Amino acid sequence: MSFAKIYTRGLLGLHAPQIEVEVHISSGLPSLTIVGLPEAAVRESKDRVRSAIINSGFQFPSKRLTINLAPADLPKDGSRLDLPIALGILIASGQLPENSTDGFEFIGELALDGHLRPVSGTLTIAMACQQAQHRLLLPVANLDEANQLPNFQVYGATHLKEVCAHFSGNTPLNAATAREIPKSMHYALDMADVKGQLRPRRALEIAAAGGHSLLFKGPPGTGKTLLASRLPSILPPLTAQENLEVASIYSVANAQHHYGQRPFRAPHHTASGVALVGGGSHPKPGEITLAHLGVLFLDELPEFDRKVLEVLRQPLESKEIVISRAARQMTFPANFQFIAAMNPCPCGYAFNQDNRCQCSPESIQRYQNRISGPLLDRIDLHIDVPPLQAKELQDQSTMENSDSVRQRVIRAYERQIQRQQCLNQALSPQNLQQYAHLDDSSLKIIEMAQQRLNLSARAYHRVLRVARTIADLAESELISSQHLTEALSYRGNS
Repeated sequence: MSFAKIYTRGLLGLHAPQIEVEVHISSGLPSLTIVGLPEAAVRESKDRVRSAIINSGFQFPSKRLTINLAPADLPKDGSRLDLPIALGILIASGQLPENSTDGFEFIGELALDGHLRPVSGTLTIAMACQQAQHRLLLPVANLDEANQLPNFQVYGATHLKEVCAHFSGNTPLNAATAREIPKSMHYALDMADVKGQLRPRRALEIAAAGGHSLLFKGPPGTGKTLLASRLPSILPPLTAQENLEVASIYSVANAQHHYGQRPFRAPHHTASGVALVGGGSHPKPGEITLAHLGVLFLDELPEFDRKVLEVLRQPLESKEIVISRAARQMTFPANFQFIAAMNPCPCGYAFNQDNRCQCSPESIQRYQNRISGPLLDRIDLHIDVPPLQAKELQDQSTMENSDSVRQRVIRAYERQIQRQQCLNQALSPQNLQQYAHLDDSSLKIIEMAQQRLNLSARAYHRVLRVARTIADLAESELISSQHLTEALSYRGNS
Protein backbone atom coordinates (compact mmCIF):
# COMPACT_ATOMS: atom_id res chain seq x y z
CA MET A 1 0.00 0.00 0.00
CA SER A 2 1.28 3.48 -0.86
CA PHE A 3 -1.45 5.49 0.87
CA ALA A 4 -2.45 5.90 4.54
CA LYS A 5 -4.81 8.10 6.53
CA ILE A 6 -4.30 8.86 10.23
CA TYR A 7 -6.55 11.00 12.44
CA THR A 8 -5.35 13.63 14.91
CA ARG A 9 -6.54 16.97 16.33
CA GLY A 10 -5.56 20.61 16.08
CA LEU A 11 -6.29 23.45 18.49
CA LEU A 12 -8.44 26.43 17.57
CA GLY A 13 -9.10 28.50 20.67
CA LEU A 14 -10.76 26.09 23.10
CA HIS A 15 -11.88 23.73 20.33
CA ALA A 16 -10.04 20.74 18.87
CA PRO A 17 -11.04 20.25 15.20
CA GLN A 18 -10.19 16.91 13.62
CA ILE A 19 -7.25 16.76 11.20
CA GLU A 20 -6.71 14.00 8.65
CA VAL A 21 -3.05 13.19 7.98
CA GLU A 22 -2.92 11.70 4.45
CA VAL A 23 0.39 10.13 3.37
CA HIS A 24 1.10 9.12 -0.24
CA ILE A 25 4.30 7.44 -1.44
CA SER A 26 5.08 7.62 -5.17
CA SER A 27 8.01 6.99 -7.48
CA GLY A 28 10.49 9.78 -8.04
CA LEU A 29 13.46 11.44 -6.45
CA PRO A 30 13.50 11.12 -2.62
CA SER A 31 11.63 14.07 -1.09
CA LEU A 32 9.08 14.89 1.61
CA THR A 33 6.47 17.60 1.07
CA ILE A 34 3.93 18.73 3.69
CA VAL A 35 0.88 20.66 2.43
CA GLY A 36 -2.24 21.99 4.18
CA LEU A 37 -1.17 25.31 5.78
CA PRO A 38 1.62 23.91 8.02
CA GLU A 39 3.40 26.43 10.24
CA ALA A 40 7.06 26.36 11.22
CA ALA A 41 6.82 23.66 13.93
CA VAL A 42 4.85 21.40 11.56
CA ARG A 43 7.20 21.98 8.62
CA GLU A 44 10.15 21.08 10.82
CA SER A 45 8.47 17.81 11.83
CA LYS A 46 9.79 16.05 8.70
CA ASP A 47 13.32 16.14 10.12
CA ARG A 48 12.22 14.91 13.55
CA VAL A 49 10.06 12.17 12.02
CA ARG A 50 12.86 10.96 9.69
CA SER A 51 15.35 10.58 12.56
CA ALA A 52 12.76 9.02 14.90
CA ILE A 53 11.75 6.38 12.35
CA ILE A 54 15.38 5.41 11.57
CA ASN A 55 16.44 5.37 15.24
CA SER A 56 13.42 3.18 16.11
CA GLY A 57 14.65 0.44 13.77
CA PHE A 58 12.41 1.12 10.77
CA GLN A 59 13.19 2.11 7.19
CA PHE A 60 12.47 5.62 5.99
CA PRO A 61 11.16 5.36 2.38
CA SER A 62 13.62 6.66 -0.22
CA LYS A 63 10.80 7.76 -2.52
CA ARG A 64 8.64 10.80 -3.05
CA LEU A 65 6.43 11.40 0.03
CA THR A 66 3.49 13.80 0.00
CA ILE A 67 1.75 14.54 3.31
CA ASN A 68 -1.57 16.40 3.22
CA LEU A 69 -3.07 17.87 6.39
CA ALA A 70 -6.82 18.24 5.85
CA PRO A 71 -8.84 20.41 6.00
CA ALA A 72 -6.44 22.47 3.93
CA ASP A 73 -7.80 25.86 5.04
CA LEU A 74 -7.18 25.24 8.77
CA PRO A 75 -3.75 26.48 9.96
CA LYS A 76 -1.74 23.65 11.59
CA ASP A 77 0.63 24.57 14.40
CA GLY A 78 2.53 22.81 17.17
CA SER A 79 4.52 19.60 17.30
CA ARG A 80 1.61 17.30 18.20
CA LEU A 81 1.39 16.09 14.57
CA ASP A 82 4.79 14.30 14.70
CA LEU A 83 3.39 10.95 15.86
CA PRO A 84 0.48 10.72 13.37
CA ILE A 85 2.80 11.71 10.49
CA ALA A 86 5.32 9.00 11.48
CA LEU A 87 2.58 6.34 11.74
CA GLY A 88 1.15 7.40 8.38
CA ILE A 89 4.57 6.96 6.74
CA LEU A 90 5.06 3.53 8.32
CA ILE A 91 1.62 2.29 7.21
CA ALA A 92 1.95 3.74 3.69
CA SER A 93 5.36 2.05 3.32
CA GLY A 94 3.96 -1.31 4.48
CA GLN A 95 5.90 -1.51 7.75
CA LEU A 96 2.69 -1.47 9.83
CA PRO A 97 -0.55 -3.36 9.01
CA GLU A 98 -3.17 -1.53 6.98
CA ASN A 99 -6.30 -0.41 8.93
CA SER A 100 -4.59 -1.29 12.24
CA THR A 101 -5.16 2.26 13.55
CA ASP A 102 -8.92 2.39 12.82
CA GLY A 103 -10.86 4.05 15.65
CA PHE A 104 -7.72 5.73 17.06
CA GLU A 105 -6.49 9.32 17.11
CA PHE A 106 -2.89 10.27 17.87
CA ILE A 107 -0.98 13.26 19.27
CA GLY A 108 2.62 13.56 20.38
CA GLU A 109 5.97 15.19 19.66
CA LEU A 110 8.83 12.92 18.61
CA ALA A 111 12.38 13.19 19.86
CA LEU A 112 15.14 12.30 17.40
CA ASP A 113 15.63 8.93 19.12
CA GLY A 114 11.90 8.10 18.87
CA HIS A 115 10.81 8.99 22.41
CA LEU A 116 7.45 10.76 22.82
CA ARG A 117 7.40 14.20 24.40
CA PRO A 118 4.32 15.85 25.97
CA VAL A 119 2.20 18.43 24.14
CA SER A 120 -0.32 21.07 25.25
CA GLY A 121 -4.11 21.00 24.93
CA THR A 122 -4.37 17.31 25.81
CA LEU A 123 -7.63 17.48 27.78
CA THR A 124 -9.38 19.59 25.14
CA ILE A 125 -8.32 17.07 22.48
CA ALA A 126 -9.40 14.13 24.67
CA MET A 127 -12.87 15.65 25.15
CA ALA A 128 -13.25 16.04 21.37
CA CYS A 129 -12.12 12.43 20.84
CA GLN A 130 -14.62 11.19 23.41
CA GLN A 131 -17.40 13.06 21.65
CA ALA A 132 -16.35 11.46 18.34
CA GLN A 133 -16.25 8.02 20.08
CA HIS A 134 -12.58 7.51 19.18
CA ARG A 135 -9.75 6.19 21.32
CA LEU A 136 -6.67 8.36 21.92
CA LEU A 137 -2.99 7.45 22.02
CA LEU A 138 -0.57 10.01 23.43
CA PRO A 139 2.70 10.45 25.38
CA VAL A 140 2.71 8.95 28.88
CA ALA A 141 3.52 12.41 30.31
CA ASN A 142 0.07 13.62 29.16
CA LEU A 143 -1.80 10.61 30.54
CA ASP A 144 -2.79 12.13 33.90
CA GLU A 145 -4.43 15.03 32.11
CA ALA A 146 -6.40 12.94 29.62
CA ASN A 147 -7.70 10.23 31.94
CA GLN A 148 -9.90 12.64 33.91
CA LEU A 149 -12.71 11.78 31.50
CA PRO A 150 -15.06 8.96 32.56
CA ASN A 151 -15.77 6.08 30.15
CA PHE A 152 -12.96 7.04 27.78
CA GLN A 153 -10.18 4.81 26.46
CA VAL A 154 -6.81 6.52 26.43
CA TYR A 155 -3.43 4.85 25.87
CA GLY A 156 0.00 6.15 26.87
CA ALA A 157 3.36 5.32 25.25
CA THR A 158 6.94 6.43 25.87
CA HIS A 159 8.49 5.52 22.50
CA LEU A 160 7.54 5.15 18.83
CA LYS A 161 8.58 1.48 19.05
CA GLU A 162 5.91 0.86 21.74
CA VAL A 163 3.24 2.39 19.50
CA CYS A 164 4.32 0.27 16.52
CA ALA A 165 4.50 -2.89 18.67
CA HIS A 166 0.89 -2.28 19.76
CA PHE A 167 -0.49 -1.91 16.22
CA SER A 168 1.58 -4.78 14.82
CA GLY A 169 0.07 -7.01 17.54
CA ASN A 170 3.36 -7.90 19.24
CA THR A 171 3.03 -6.07 22.57
CA PRO A 172 -0.42 -4.51 23.10
CA LEU A 173 -0.71 -1.41 25.27
CA ASN A 174 -3.24 -1.32 28.10
CA ALA A 175 -5.81 1.47 28.38
CA ALA A 176 -5.15 3.76 31.33
CA THR A 177 -7.40 3.50 34.36
CA ALA A 178 -9.55 6.51 35.20
CA ARG A 179 -7.91 9.01 37.52
CA GLU A 180 -9.10 8.93 41.13
CA ILE A 181 -10.87 12.13 42.14
CA PRO A 182 -9.75 13.60 45.50
CA LYS A 183 -12.64 13.69 47.96
CA SER A 184 -11.40 16.56 50.12
CA MET A 185 -9.90 19.90 49.20
CA HIS A 186 -6.83 21.33 50.92
CA TYR A 187 -6.43 25.11 50.98
CA ALA A 188 -3.05 26.58 51.89
CA LEU A 189 -4.62 29.93 52.89
CA ASP A 190 -7.32 30.28 55.53
CA MET A 191 -9.63 33.04 56.79
CA ALA A 192 -8.40 32.35 60.33
CA ASP A 193 -5.21 34.20 59.35
CA VAL A 194 -7.14 37.50 59.10
CA LYS A 195 -7.11 39.45 62.36
CA GLY A 196 -10.07 41.75 63.06
CA GLN A 197 -11.58 43.42 59.97
CA LEU A 198 -15.06 42.07 60.70
CA ARG A 199 -16.82 44.28 58.18
CA PRO A 200 -14.45 43.44 55.27
CA ARG A 201 -14.73 39.76 56.23
CA ARG A 202 -18.51 40.08 56.06
CA ALA A 203 -18.30 41.76 52.64
CA LEU A 204 -16.04 38.95 51.39
CA GLU A 205 -18.54 36.34 52.57
CA ILE A 206 -21.40 38.13 50.79
CA ALA A 207 -19.32 38.37 47.62
CA ALA A 208 -18.55 34.63 47.81
CA ALA A 209 -22.17 33.66 48.46
CA GLY A 210 -23.63 35.54 45.49
CA GLY A 211 -20.71 35.72 43.05
CA HIS A 212 -20.48 39.50 43.44
CA SER A 213 -17.59 41.77 42.49
CA LEU A 214 -15.80 43.57 45.31
CA LEU A 215 -13.47 46.55 45.76
CA PHE A 216 -11.30 46.94 48.87
CA LYS A 217 -10.14 50.49 49.68
CA GLY A 218 -7.66 51.37 52.37
CA PRO A 219 -4.09 52.37 53.31
CA PRO A 220 -1.15 49.98 52.86
CA GLY A 221 -0.82 47.04 55.22
CA THR A 222 -4.45 46.80 56.34
CA GLY A 223 -5.05 43.32 54.88
CA LYS A 224 -6.66 43.99 51.49
CA THR A 225 -4.50 41.47 49.62
CA LEU A 226 -4.64 39.07 52.57
CA LEU A 227 -8.45 39.06 52.44
CA ALA A 228 -8.68 38.73 48.66
CA SER A 229 -6.26 35.79 48.55
CA ARG A 230 -8.49 33.88 51.01
CA LEU A 231 -11.59 34.14 48.82
CA PRO A 232 -11.05 30.79 46.96
CA SER A 233 -10.95 28.99 50.32
CA ILE A 234 -14.56 30.00 51.12
CA LEU A 235 -15.98 29.33 47.64
CA PRO A 236 -17.78 26.03 46.95
CA PRO A 237 -15.55 23.47 45.17
CA LEU A 238 -16.03 22.99 41.44
CA THR A 239 -18.43 20.31 40.27
CA ALA A 240 -17.10 17.52 38.04
CA GLN A 241 -18.37 19.23 34.88
CA GLU A 242 -17.06 22.65 35.96
CA ASN A 243 -13.68 21.12 36.74
CA LEU A 244 -13.41 19.66 33.23
CA GLU A 245 -14.36 23.05 31.79
CA VAL A 246 -11.63 24.83 33.78
CA ALA A 247 -9.06 22.07 33.26
CA SER A 248 -9.53 22.18 29.47
CA ILE A 249 -8.79 25.94 29.50
CA TYR A 250 -5.59 25.37 31.49
CA SER A 251 -4.68 22.50 29.18
CA VAL A 252 -4.79 24.80 26.15
CA ALA A 253 -2.81 27.46 28.05
CA ASN A 254 -0.30 24.79 29.15
CA ALA A 255 -0.76 25.82 32.80
CA GLN A 256 -1.32 23.87 36.03
CA HIS A 257 -4.77 23.53 37.59
CA HIS A 258 -5.53 22.00 41.02
CA TYR A 259 -8.50 19.64 40.74
CA GLY A 260 -11.69 20.92 42.38
CA GLN A 261 -10.30 24.31 43.44
CA ARG A 262 -11.50 27.47 41.80
CA PRO A 263 -8.83 29.39 39.87
CA PHE A 264 -7.26 32.49 41.44
CA ARG A 265 -5.48 34.82 39.02
CA ALA A 266 -3.62 37.93 40.20
CA PRO A 267 -1.84 39.56 37.21
CA HIS A 268 0.71 42.31 37.85
CA HIS A 269 -0.34 45.89 37.11
CA THR A 270 2.08 46.00 34.16
CA ALA A 271 -0.11 43.46 32.30
CA SER A 272 -1.34 44.54 28.86
CA GLY A 273 -4.89 44.44 27.58
CA VAL A 274 -4.10 41.39 25.44
CA ALA A 275 -2.66 39.60 28.50
CA LEU A 276 -5.95 40.19 30.33
CA VAL A 277 -8.51 39.33 27.64
CA GLY A 278 -6.43 37.06 25.39
CA GLY A 279 -5.40 37.41 21.78
CA GLY A 280 -2.41 37.02 19.50
CA SER A 281 -2.21 36.01 15.84
CA HIS A 282 -3.56 32.62 16.99
CA PRO A 283 -5.81 33.78 19.86
CA LYS A 284 -4.96 32.26 23.23
CA PRO A 285 -6.94 32.62 26.47
CA GLY A 286 -6.02 35.57 28.69
CA GLU A 287 -6.22 36.10 32.44
CA ILE A 288 -10.01 36.61 32.48
CA THR A 289 -10.49 33.22 30.78
CA LEU A 290 -7.95 31.55 33.08
CA ALA A 291 -10.04 32.97 35.96
CA HIS A 292 -13.23 31.39 34.52
CA LEU A 293 -15.43 30.03 37.37
CA GLY A 294 -12.88 31.48 39.78
CA VAL A 295 -11.42 34.80 40.93
CA LEU A 296 -9.62 37.59 39.08
CA PHE A 297 -7.82 39.81 41.60
CA LEU A 298 -6.32 43.13 40.54
CA ASP A 299 -4.15 44.56 43.30
CA GLU A 300 -3.18 48.26 43.19
CA LEU A 301 -6.05 48.90 40.77
CA PRO A 302 -5.18 52.54 39.87
CA GLU A 303 -1.67 51.45 38.84
CA PHE A 304 -3.11 49.51 35.89
CA ASP A 305 -3.22 51.39 32.62
CA ARG A 306 -6.67 52.94 32.19
CA LYS A 307 -7.08 51.43 28.71
CA VAL A 308 -6.28 47.99 30.15
CA LEU A 309 -8.97 48.34 32.81
CA GLU A 310 -11.56 49.45 30.28
CA VAL A 311 -11.32 46.12 28.43
CA LEU A 312 -12.88 44.49 31.52
CA ARG A 313 -16.16 46.39 31.24
CA GLN A 314 -17.78 44.24 28.55
CA PRO A 315 -16.69 40.80 29.93
CA LEU A 316 -17.98 41.75 33.41
CA GLU A 317 -21.47 42.01 31.90
CA SER A 318 -21.45 39.35 29.17
CA LYS A 319 -19.32 36.69 30.98
CA GLU A 320 -17.42 35.99 27.74
CA ILE A 321 -14.88 37.65 25.48
CA VAL A 322 -15.09 37.68 21.70
CA ILE A 323 -11.71 38.08 19.96
CA SER A 324 -11.97 39.04 16.31
CA ARG A 325 -9.19 38.64 13.79
CA ALA A 326 -9.16 39.08 10.02
CA ALA A 327 -9.36 35.33 9.36
CA ARG A 328 -11.56 34.15 12.25
CA GLN A 329 -13.49 35.03 15.38
CA MET A 330 -13.17 33.20 18.69
CA THR A 331 -15.24 33.27 21.86
CA PHE A 332 -13.63 32.47 25.21
CA PRO A 333 -15.61 32.03 28.47
CA ALA A 334 -14.98 34.68 31.12
CA ASN A 335 -17.40 34.01 33.98
CA PHE A 336 -15.05 35.24 36.70
CA GLN A 337 -15.52 36.94 40.06
CA PHE A 338 -13.82 40.33 40.02
CA ILE A 339 -11.97 41.45 43.18
CA ALA A 340 -9.85 44.60 43.33
CA ALA A 341 -7.85 46.54 45.91
CA MET A 342 -6.62 50.13 45.92
CA ASN A 343 -5.14 52.83 48.12
CA PRO A 344 -7.06 56.09 48.61
CA CYS A 345 -4.21 58.27 47.26
CA PRO A 346 -0.68 58.02 45.79
CA CYS A 347 1.01 57.76 49.21
CA GLY A 348 -1.81 55.57 50.53
CA TYR A 349 -2.56 57.40 53.77
CA ALA A 350 -5.28 59.88 52.84
CA PHE A 351 -8.11 60.24 55.37
CA ASN A 352 -5.99 58.63 58.13
CA GLN A 353 -6.17 60.19 61.59
CA ASP A 354 -2.37 60.47 61.88
CA ASN A 355 -2.16 63.16 59.13
CA ARG A 356 0.70 61.33 57.41
CA CYS A 357 -0.67 62.06 53.94
CA GLN A 358 1.04 64.96 52.13
CA CYS A 359 -0.92 64.54 48.86
CA SER A 360 -2.77 67.57 47.55
CA PRO A 361 -6.52 67.31 46.88
CA GLU A 362 -5.75 67.59 43.15
CA SER A 363 -3.33 64.64 43.21
CA ILE A 364 -5.81 62.54 45.20
CA GLN A 365 -8.55 63.33 42.69
CA ARG A 366 -6.21 62.58 39.78
CA TYR A 367 -5.24 59.24 41.35
CA GLN A 368 -8.83 58.14 41.92
CA ASN A 369 -9.86 59.29 38.44
CA ARG A 370 -7.58 56.66 36.93
CA ILE A 371 -10.51 54.29 37.43
CA SER A 372 -13.48 55.21 35.27
CA GLY A 373 -16.99 55.66 36.63
CA PRO A 374 -18.47 52.94 34.37
CA LEU A 375 -16.02 50.37 35.75
CA LEU A 376 -16.69 51.37 39.38
CA ASP A 377 -20.43 51.19 38.64
CA ARG A 378 -20.00 47.52 37.67
CA ILE A 379 -18.52 46.61 41.07
CA ASP A 380 -21.21 45.43 43.50
CA LEU A 381 -19.50 45.95 46.85
CA HIS A 382 -17.26 48.86 47.87
CA ILE A 383 -15.71 48.43 51.30
CA ASP A 384 -13.17 50.44 53.33
CA VAL A 385 -10.45 48.42 55.09
CA PRO A 386 -9.27 50.54 58.06
CA PRO A 387 -5.87 50.25 59.80
CA LEU A 388 -5.71 47.74 62.65
CA GLN A 389 -4.89 48.76 66.22
CA ALA A 390 -2.05 47.06 68.08
CA LYS A 391 -4.44 45.31 70.47
CA GLU A 392 -6.29 43.76 67.50
CA LEU A 393 -3.04 42.40 66.06
CA GLN A 394 -2.01 41.02 69.48
CA ASP A 395 -5.40 39.38 70.08
CA GLN A 396 -4.78 35.63 70.57
CA SER A 397 -8.41 34.58 70.13
CA THR A 398 -9.04 32.28 67.17
CA MET A 399 -10.83 33.85 64.23
CA GLU A 400 -13.47 31.95 62.27
CA ASN A 401 -11.80 29.65 59.76
CA SER A 402 -12.57 29.17 56.07
CA ASP A 403 -14.32 25.85 56.54
CA SER A 404 -17.15 27.25 58.67
CA VAL A 405 -17.58 30.28 56.40
CA ARG A 406 -17.61 28.00 53.34
CA GLN A 407 -20.46 25.93 54.82
CA ARG A 408 -22.64 29.06 55.06
CA VAL A 409 -21.67 30.06 51.53
CA ILE A 410 -22.56 26.60 50.19
CA ARG A 411 -25.98 26.73 51.87
CA ALA A 412 -26.63 30.14 50.28
CA TYR A 413 -25.43 28.74 46.90
CA GLU A 414 -27.85 25.84 47.15
CA ARG A 415 -30.78 28.13 47.98
CA GLN A 416 -30.06 30.24 44.89
CA ILE A 417 -29.68 27.28 42.52
CA GLN A 418 -32.82 25.62 43.86
CA ARG A 419 -34.85 28.84 43.55
CA GLN A 420 -33.64 30.34 40.26
CA GLN A 421 -31.02 27.95 38.74
CA CYS A 422 -28.30 30.64 38.86
CA LEU A 423 -26.41 32.82 41.32
CA ASN A 424 -27.87 36.13 42.43
CA GLN A 425 -25.18 38.01 40.55
CA ALA A 426 -26.60 36.63 37.28
CA LEU A 427 -30.24 37.61 37.96
CA SER A 428 -31.77 39.63 35.13
CA PRO A 429 -33.91 42.74 35.89
CA GLN A 430 -37.00 40.65 35.08
CA ASN A 431 -35.94 37.92 37.52
CA LEU A 432 -35.24 40.52 40.20
CA GLN A 433 -38.89 41.53 40.14
CA GLN A 434 -39.80 37.93 40.92
CA TYR A 435 -37.08 36.90 43.37
CA ALA A 436 -36.09 40.22 45.01
CA HIS A 437 -39.49 41.62 45.81
CA LEU A 438 -39.46 44.58 48.25
CA ASP A 439 -42.13 45.56 50.74
CA ASP A 440 -43.43 49.14 51.04
CA SER A 441 -40.90 50.24 53.68
CA SER A 442 -37.98 48.83 51.66
CA LEU A 443 -39.24 50.57 48.51
CA LYS A 444 -39.16 53.92 50.33
CA ILE A 445 -35.63 53.23 51.58
CA ILE A 446 -34.24 52.45 48.13
CA GLU A 447 -36.04 55.40 46.52
CA MET A 448 -34.43 57.73 49.06
CA ALA A 449 -31.04 56.05 48.59
CA GLN A 450 -31.25 56.35 44.81
CA GLN A 451 -31.68 60.09 45.11
CA ARG A 452 -28.94 60.59 47.71
CA LEU A 453 -26.36 58.22 46.20
CA ASN A 454 -27.20 59.00 42.56
CA LEU A 455 -27.53 55.31 41.76
CA SER A 456 -27.61 54.38 38.09
CA ALA A 457 -30.09 51.78 36.86
CA ARG A 458 -27.24 49.25 36.86
CA ALA A 459 -26.23 50.13 40.44
CA TYR A 460 -29.90 49.94 41.52
CA HIS A 461 -30.17 46.37 40.24
CA ARG A 462 -26.81 45.45 41.78
CA VAL A 463 -27.99 46.66 45.19
CA LEU A 464 -31.04 44.40 44.88
CA ARG A 465 -28.87 41.43 43.95
CA VAL A 466 -26.61 42.02 46.98
CA ALA A 467 -29.67 42.37 49.23
CA ARG A 468 -31.00 39.08 47.86
CA THR A 469 -27.67 37.41 48.76
CA ILE A 470 -27.68 38.87 52.27
CA ALA A 471 -31.20 37.48 52.75
CA ASP A 472 -30.04 34.07 51.50
CA LEU A 473 -27.16 34.05 54.00
CA ALA A 474 -29.75 34.81 56.69
CA GLU A 475 -31.89 31.96 55.26
CA SER A 476 -34.75 34.35 54.62
CA GLU A 477 -37.01 34.20 51.57
CA LEU A 478 -38.05 37.83 52.02
CA ILE A 479 -35.73 40.82 51.68
CA SER A 480 -36.22 42.93 54.81
CA SER A 481 -35.28 46.56 55.27
CA GLN A 482 -32.30 45.35 57.34
CA HIS A 483 -30.96 43.33 54.38
CA LEU A 484 -31.50 46.24 52.01
CA THR A 485 -29.86 48.76 54.33
CA GLU A 486 -26.75 46.58 54.62
CA ALA A 487 -26.59 46.22 50.83
CA LEU A 488 -26.84 50.00 50.41
CA SER A 489 -24.03 50.52 52.92
CA TYR A 490 -21.65 48.84 50.46
CA ARG A 491 -22.46 51.47 47.80
CA GLY A 492 -22.33 54.56 49.97
CA ASN A 493 -18.63 55.30 49.40
CA SER A 494 -18.54 54.35 45.72
